[in-house]
Amino acid sequence: MAIQRPKGTQDHLPDGSPKLSLDTRAVAFQHVQDTARRVLERAGAQFLNTPVFEDPDLVKRGVGGSTDIVRKEMFTVYYFGDHGGFILRPEGTAGIVRAYLQNGLKQLPSPLKLWTHGPMFRAENVQKGRLRQFHQVDYEVLGSTDPLVDAEAISLMVDVVAALGLTGVRVKLGSIGDPADRDAYNAYLRELFGAHVERLSDDSKERLERNPMRILDSKSAGDQALIAELGVRPMLDFLGDEARAHFQAVQAYLTAWGVAYDIDPSIVRGLDYYRRTAWELHHEGVGAKSALGGGGRYDGLAEQLGGPLVPGIGWAFGIERLLIAMDAEGLDVPGQGGPLLYVAALDDVYVGHAATVAMKARQVARAEFAYRAVKPGNAFRDAERRGAQLVALIGSDEVARGVLSIKNLSTGVQSVVPAGDLHTFLAEATVPPSTYVQENA
Repeated sequence: MAIQRPKGTQDHLPDGSPKLSLDTRAVAFQHVQDTARRVLERAGAQFLNTPVFEDPDLVKRGVGGSTDIVRKEMFTVYYFGDHGGFILRPEGTAGIVRAYLQNGLKQLPSPLKLWTHGPMFRAENVQKGRLRQFHQVDYEVLGSTDPLVDAEAISLMVDVVAALGLTGVRVKLGSIGDPADRDAYNAYLRELFGAHVERLSDDSKERLERNPMRILDSKSAGDQALIAELGVRPMLDFLGDEARAHFQAVQAYLTAWGVAYDIDPSIVRGLDYYRRTAWELHHEGVGAKSALGGGGRYDGLAEQLGGPLVPGIGWAFGIERLLIAMDAEGLDVPGQGGPLLYVAALDDVYVGHAATVAMKARQVARAEFAYRAVKPGNAFRDAERRGAQLVALIGSDEVARGVLSIKNLSTGVQSVVPAGDLHTFLAEATVPPSTYVQENA
């Protein structure tokens, strides 16, 4: 058997490929990225790229050494000549904050809005919408604690998804308070679960002392049954006055802007550097785990990475999961389309000439050419298969006269165009213009 792609990965394919789905169409990924770029950059976000692999310590600090991501799902890359290695990034935020600190981006106007897209990697069980190499759009804002920044970030996430045509989405909004609020909540959880420690999963037994909030995110059915049985109070009950006022301000902005949301007390973030606002974006079409993505405020992350205090907030969504949701709603994306012009030589001696015409045409339009001489009927069939709008045939008569015989495949109208006027002819996109000799096909 021929070598296959690794489990948990996908090939992103050109349109027309067999067995093509929306989440494997290369043009669909480009459409999502282009839409995100348009929405986010209109809001002042600037694009950046960070490496797909980072120092293991960055990932452990930024994602959390006790999380399943670091303990069970990391891909480590070793390189020749060294016994060390790097970790393929499981998410984008830690790398962006590292880049902010390392490159002095604090000198740029604050708050600084940044965005990126690209592949992420997690060695997890493969299922619908959950891959080992997946792709995200990521948006981060650094340098402000203002609740207006939080509300704008949530609104922009909704705007990107809405611009793609999705309607069946909902924001689930919560808050995890300030460090003192979290300490009080963790103390409550330790006391509550401590009386039932024998019923906790092994992972949650470890979390009980170190990070009890993460028990609430447990994937164990037994843990979730215990949580429901005990009637665990939500984090929102433990918010202090400042965190509560911040949360109310975020809600007020979203309400004023018409951004629909539901308060979800179950949303938590287990790592110490998270603060206040946390949210998820859900869509039922994705399946049982309906989250397209989520976000939150992480004012303590820069310090966790060894830098100064830099407040931040951000979000990310998985492109594959979003495309599955779009497919569930019956949405599609525009195809790349074919060339405007297809050039074919009728004799072998003119194949190079046809290639030259097509290459010059590319200054104003997409153009392709036949790599060998063809008969007119074959040229038209090949052009139709490629989705071309215009076909230029080049034979001895056209070369001698310095013209191009161009046929519009949609209208059947033929035009004789001086070679020097080809750019104008293509740029006008009005075929056939009255200044050229025309005849019906």
